[in-house]
Amino acid sequence: MAVLRSRLVRVFFKLLVTLLIVAALAASAALWWWPRQPLELAGVARLEFEVPAGASMRTAAQQAVKAGVQTRPELLYWFFRLAGRGQVIQQGTYEVAQGMNAHDLLDKLVRGNRIELPVTLLEGWTFQQVRQALARADGLKNDSAAFSDEALMRSLGKPGVAPEGRFFPDTYRYAKNSSDMNVLRRAMRLMDERLAAAWARRAPDLPLQTPEQALILASIIEKETGLDQDRALVAGVFNNRLRAGMPLQTDPTVIYGMGSHFDGNLRKRDLQTDTPYNTYTRRGLPPTPIAMPGKASLMAAVQPANTMALYFVARGDGSSHFSSNLAEHNAAVRRYQLGSSGAH
Repeated sequence: MAVLRSRLVRVFFKLLVTLLIVAALAASAALWWWPRQPLELAGVARLEFEVPAGASMRTAAQQAVKAGVQTRPELLYWFFRLAGRGQVIQQGTYEVAQGMNAHDLLDKLVRGNRIELPVTLLEGWTFQQVRQALARADGLKNDSAAFSDEALMRSLGKPGVAPEGRFFPDTYRYAKNSSDMNVLRRAMRLMDERLAAAWARRAPDLPLQTPEQALILASIIEKETGLDQDRALVAGVFNNRLRAGMPLQTDPTVIYGMGSHFDGNLRKRDLQTDTPYNTYTRRGLPPTPIAMPGKASLMAAVQPANTMALYFVARGDGSSHFSSNLAEHNAAVRRYQLGSSGAH
């Protein structure tokens, strides 16, 4: 009887071990299989969920399930924890699309592959237009709206610096629900880099004394022409005038100085009304840039064409006619402008 009992115990333990091994194999197979299956979504092709700053993997799993991922949050969490092996997930808004599996989702969270949207800042825009574009941008928090221009520049680390022209025109991608201050900070840093690079390549005989002066002149060039072939010539005219002590006499600075009073029509009395930006009544450069210059205008400002021209007039097709003396210039004005503005 004792022998039979002993045999039954051994059989029982063998069966128990076998069952445990089978269960372990089944669990392993399930752990291998499940994360590779497409996650089921709540009747949508894609969904979004937010991972707050400092969120744990448990919170991320809960947020994903709450947004519509059809699985148990505990199951998703334990997969994140085991497969993540201590990696840190990134803050942001994430997208889950049909066909993605748990591995794909974890990879996104660890890499910080968040939803990003673009905002484009255009050459020639004023800072007011930049503010308007940021306020309209989809999924971008308009935190800058709470700041005056002065306070904003102080917050960006440039106290006392005017914001006009200090941001580089480009397309910037941002994480959804992030702050527009991040975009401004990147645009300011890029302008600093582009301006420094241009200044390092400046011609040796420039009448410009500082990178800031180059930025101001580049902003005027940006507003004066959109044609690449004319930029260096426009820069050459303005550099020649600065050397000769002549007023720049450029309409865009006058218009900028008029602000909201400009109604789209520049009159003779406007050219005669003195403001800090009226380059007809004042010699030299205006006190600040008047717009955001692009790379081409920055380079034109510091590498102007070698020209004798002191004047230019718009032809009406986007290009300009350049003259080295007043008589030739007046003839060009009569030919191309018939008394309208656009002559310099």
